[in-house]
Amino acid sequence: QQGFSDSGIAHFTKRNEMQVRNTRTGYGITPFVKQIDTVAAEFPAHTNYLYITYNASEHDVQFVDNGVMVLGSGVYRIGSSVEFDWCAVRAIRTLRDNQFKTIMVNYNPETVSTDYDEADRLYFSNITLERIMDIYEAEASAGVIISMGGQAPNNIALGLQRNKVKIFGTSPENIDGAENRYKFSRMLDQIGVDQPQWRELTQYEDAESFCDEVGYPVLVRPSYVLSGAAMNVVSTATDLKTYLNQAATMSRDHPVVITKFIEEAKEIDVDAVALDGKLIMHCVSEHVENAGVHSGDATLVQPPQDLDPVTVKKIGDATAAIGQALRVTGPFNIQFMAKNNEIKVIECNV
Repeated sequence: QQGFSDSGIAHFTKRNEMQVRNTRTGYGITPFVKQIDTVAAEFPAHTNYLYITYNASEHDVQFVDNGVMVLGSGVYRIGSSVEFDWCAVRAIRTLRDNQFKTIMVNYNPETVSTDYDEADRLYFSNITLERIMDIYEAEASAGVIISMGGQAPNNIALGLQRNKVKIFGTSPENIDGAENRYKFSRMLDQIGVDQPQWRELTQYEDAESFCDEVGYPVLVRPSYVLSGAAMNVVSTATDLKTYLNQAATMSRDHPVVITKFIEEAKEIDVDAVALDGKLIMHCVSEHVENAGVHSGDATLVQPPQDLDPVTVKKIGDATAAIGQALRVTGPFNIQFMAKNNEIKVIECNV
């Protein structure tokens, strides 16, 4: 009731979040689900627009639907933008077309997914492990779709799985296999797909040494961030120092990934769908600008106009191999650099 989260209490009591949660639920302390009053108390509101609170004594709704939960992206920024809202809405509509009850969880009022007539139930709530677990358990949900919301759901995917939440789509271990640079790089080596030289670093001196070793320019970005938020092309040691000072929190907990940047290379985006690792379809989009302009700012052309058929085939083969290795079920996206019919993988988002 005072607004302390499980993770906040865990921080102050030197325990982990799940220990706090288990203690709380062991005492029967669970939140209530209330309806948002959309008629300013003129008469009783019967909406499917819901929120979670401890400041109540009973639920406003009954839990009989066992609906499928779709997690939204929350706030808009690079890495979780309007395309995720479109994906969430399409997922909800497809589920309803197939006679599944649906539960949308999101907290951005500017999205279509938070229109309360889109889903059978809409929770205006944070995308945190605690909140999603609260809703999942209260609703006795049939399962959760996390692949429509971008980074916010990905961040809690492993936590949900550890708590035996049924997740539809790519498994959280394989999502982590794409997000964790070491695991992803090792996988690329194993399947024979090329990648630029890279290193994950926690100290400025090591970053400077690596850049001297591979030569400038380099691509610098925070680790474990989807779709290039805070990504920069760095051309000199002075620029590197400026960028890392701005990043400020470069540390063991917040490493940066530095990748050798190939000048005058083409950047190619591939959007694909797979089932149990088997590629069902993919779409290749060519950047008009050279590599280094974030795809949110770049001009993309589809189908590609200036790529050699050899390059296009290599991209298709690499996409299929990565989807197979990660056992993807659902959507995934890969960015490639291409030059002289040689391709290298920048990153993969699942």
